[in-house]
Amino acid sequence: MSHLKSRTLFITGASRGIGLAIAKRAARDGANIVIAAKSSVANPKLPGTIFSAAEEIEAAGGKALPLKVDVREETEVQAAVAQAVERFGGIDILVNNASAIWLAGLSGTPMKRYDLMHQVNVRGSYLCTQACLPHLRKSLNPHVLMLAPPINLASKWFQHHTAYTMSKYGMSMAAFGLAAELAKDGIAVNALWPRTVIDTAALAMLGGMARPENCRKPEIMADAAHWVLTQPARQLSGQFLLDEEVLKRAGVKDFTPYAVSPGKTLLPDLFLD
Repeated sequence: MSHLKSRTLFITGASRGIGLAIAKRAARDGANIVIAAKSSVANPKLPGTIFSAAEEIEAAGGKALPLKVDVREETEVQAAVAQAVERFGGIDILVNNASAIWLAGLSGTPMKRYDLMHQVNVRGSYLCTQACLPHLRKSLNPHVLMLAPPINLASKWFQHHTAYTMSKYGMSMAAFGLAAELAKDGIAVNALWPRTVIDTAALAMLGGMARPENCRKPEIMADAAHWVLTQPARQLSGQFLLDEEVLKRAGVKDFTPYAVSPGKTLLPDLFLD
């Protein structure tokens, strides 16, 4: 299947950034998009709400269902899944994109930040997958995609932000484990991560380590996710994938259009040597 027409995607954190880019790429095929995110009221510091995202998705050719969801809350997730199924008849794809970031060491990480990262990144992804599972089992080509990195146990990826690293690797381990557990159901579970830093609102959390001109646009992750999600689920699962490598497999040779400022040096993302 080379397209996502009429397929239903449940995307967490899809009101902006990479999640919205993945949603809009699927919308170009005529997909149904469930926007499961917290932003229902405009914030001057953060662009986008579930409603502005819905407008962009429908303008791109898809159908949108904006739902205010906190992935830490089990009842909210279950209610959102029920509404998605009522509206679109099922769920074919889950994209666990919602993520919290706090790049600080032990003394600089309040426990509320530690809890937030683990509740959103690890527990939220696990919970959403669990809630969507009965419906994914009914899909003809079910996929779960985690926005999580390959696990790299080099100490440099822990020493400055152990709590964040633990939470992201928790997502990675969930992807790896669930791929094995759900293989019998024919449900693909993969992790996708950018080769370079992506220009999103999360840049502000990197403390000036990356500038937009040294980044790529979210569309590279959207195109990579589209390729993954259109592959036969039984043939691609349990993989830690990088956007650039995925697109090379898809035949892309020129990555210049993805650069925010073509010609500028691109910075590798966290967890990649």
